Amino acid sequence: MTTRPISSEPAERDANWTWALGVSVVLTLARLFAVRLSPLQLYPDEAQYWLWSRHLEWGYFTKPPLIGWIIRLTTLGGDAEPFVRMSSPLLHAVAGLFLYGAARRLYDGRTALFALLVYTLMPAVQLGAFVVSTDTPLVACLAAALMAYAFLQTAEGRAKLTAAAGFGFAMGLAFLAKYAALYALGGVALHLLVSRDARRAWTPAAALIATALFVALAAPNVVWNLSNGFAAVHHVASEAAWGARKGGPLEALSFVGSQFGVFGPVPMAVLLGGGAWLAWKRTLAKPDVLLIAWALPALVVVLGQAFMAGAKANWAVAAYGPGSILVAAWMLRWGRPRLLLAVMAVHLLVAIGAIAVEDNPWIADRAGFSVVLKGVRGGRELSDMIVNRAQTETLLGTPLTAVAIDERELFNLVAYYGRDYFGHEGPPLKAWLAGPPQNEAQLVSPLTAALGAHVLMVSRDGVNTAAMRAQVQHAGEVSIGQTWTDPKHHVAIQMFVGDGYAPPP
Repeated sequence: MTTRPISSEPAERDANWTWALGVSVVLTLARLFAVRLSPLQLYPDEAQYWLWSRHLEWGYFTKPPLIGWIIRLTTLGGDAEPFVRMSSPLLHAVAGLFLYGAARRLYDGRTALFALLVYTLMPAVQLGAFVVSTDTPLVACLAAALMAYAFLQTAEGRAKLTAAAGFGFAMGLAFLAKYAALYALGGVALHLLVSRDARRAWTPAAALIATALFVALAAPNVVWNLSNGFAAVHHVASEAAWGARKGGPLEALSFVGSQFGVFGPVPMAVLLGGGAWLAWKRTLAKPDVLLIAWALPALVVVLGQAFMAGAKANWAVAAYGPGSILVAAWMLRWGRPRLLLAVMAVHLLVAIGAIAVEDNPWIADRAGFSVVLKGVRGGRELSDMIVNRAQTETLLGTPLTAVAIDERELFNLVAYYGRDYFGHEGPPLKAWLAGPPQNEAQLVSPLTAALGAHVLMVSRDGVNTAAMRAQVQHAGEVSIGQTWTDPKHHVAIQMFVGDGYAPPP
């Protein structure tokens, strides 16, 4: 293996740091303005995370709690969509700067600047900087952990203990963001396995500090899972769905193909092809080994998941922080800075185009790809229909005891867009159960017999209308409402009033 010198020049005196900070500030401001000006509504998962932020816990049915805590902070000034999404551009900027710090420690300032560009302009970040998701705090925390880990490799004395503390703290927060943080721990284990220098970097005191901080932060969520029947664990297992749906070579190839869209065609080709070439030639530098160890677990595990039962494109996102540094380091080592700059220029144009579409959705409508926006349209209109029907029933003289919705995404959207009505002058919003709880809404806010005297029942696309009518003693007439999400797609609901609800056994 070859080695590369570790840069020791203070970042404050480095022109690369000035450029990195400037690029981050400009892109973050542009993305914040896009979030502020966009007419697009919340995606159902975003509405769910907002709902979590209204009742803070150490865990939720599908995810750890950090996303709810973050939204609680950003919505102190109001609950409108820009406040819900505000953290995403900021956290991606923070992630890029942490990656800059890691790359600078492992290589040099020039590599660090290009690594920041690869990360902050990657296609997945264009989307992630606009919507609020658990992936965003995950990658920010993992970037912080990677920087601390990079510093720990050569730090001495008290500096080593500080780096270990930073690593343990960042990994604990990453675990509270998303359980995919465990891929990074797998990366550390892999690095320790293949590198003698990595093993020498850890002293007993450093290992104890890092472990203690990680356990202290992760333990409350583990306890929450224990006290809630391992709800999140069961959800992860159901998402993996081994045996429930088919995988196979085509699913694995589809996942690999999707990663070219997540990371970018050229960066992904460099990451896969360059890693294989350098490993075959046995010319990997020590920092290369560290970063490959961090990136490999997510890619390998999710590829295996895709082969067994399919996988979503974002499931391997933990790989692309270290992957961004590798792409920058390799292309500069191969004397291809102009090619890398050209690729980044294309990615910048994509970023500008994404911002334009976010603030002017009619562009997507006229260009014929408005289907990509259907998930962020229609929620407010559906909520208004349900609120209007509930208000009409109240005006008729018999107040509703609850409004019950049969589908998770619709429940979350109505909870958000009907937030000024439900639980205030309106009846409580509840989730209709067909059996054991399958999501957070059904776990926390199920429709019960005590609230079932006079209920407005709502079914997404009428899928459960018959089953809902069978659970009440008297069912009124069904009314239908619908709204268009784009010129070719619409969402419909069916509503009726039921008296004497009896939940399933």
